[in-house]
Amino acid sequence: MSVIAIKNHMMQVKRATLAHLCQIFGVEPDTVRCLLSHWIKKGKIRRCMKDPACGKTCGKCSPLVVEMYEWVNELKCMSVE
Repeated sequence: MSVIAIKNHMMQVKRATLAHLCQIFGVEPDTVRCLLSHWIKKGKIRRCMKDPACGKTCGKCSPLVVEMYEWVNELKCMSVE
């Protein structure tokens, strides 16, 4: 896995949860976060938090499911639902 692989995948899918990225690349969450940080610093990816499907804010959901990353389109940014 490399910063280029992350970039190419995020450009293709536009938004992905941390769980999805860990599964696709077969690595631990901290490794994914480290590689994403390169693109976050360059302003190409941003970290978002997804609202849990249940609509509650108890904090019991795994960060892997609610931690989301988004490819930043130079023309506009997508909103997180």
